[in-house]
Amino acid sequence: MADRKIRVLVAKPGLDGHDRGAKVVARSLRDAGFEVIYTGIRQTPAMIAEAALQEDVDVVGLSILSGAHMTLCPKVVDLLRAQGQEDVAVLVGGIIPDEDVAKLQAAGVQGVFGPGTSTQAIVDFIQQVAG
Repeated sequence: MADRKIRVLVAKPGLDGHDRGAKVVARSLRDAGFEVIYTGIRQTPAMIAEAALQEDVDVVGLSILSGAHMTLCPKVVDLLRAQGQEDVAVLVGGIIPDEDVAKLQAAGVQGVFGPGTSTQAIVDFIQQVAG
């Protein structure tokens, strides 16, 4: 298992139906050599946590454009921790106001990526936290 690829679950929690950005990131992560599981749109936090457990992922990347990040992200973190996945890094990308970044980090989110973030920056961060 020395050459095990980093496994990343990309998910769209909540009712947000716009997934173009999530798909771009998922493809970029695949191109960088990660194993990527994309859950699709309209996932509940419980569905995301269960998929993370079933897929044995190293990272959960949440894409949120709806403004529900302060409710959905901490819930996903809590559910992962409740099922013993303390080592799974949680990242969020999307429309996240600057004033919410520290709150998300305090809730257990390790990385927050806003509009305009390069996919290479996301790849580099994942390699740092899960590599």
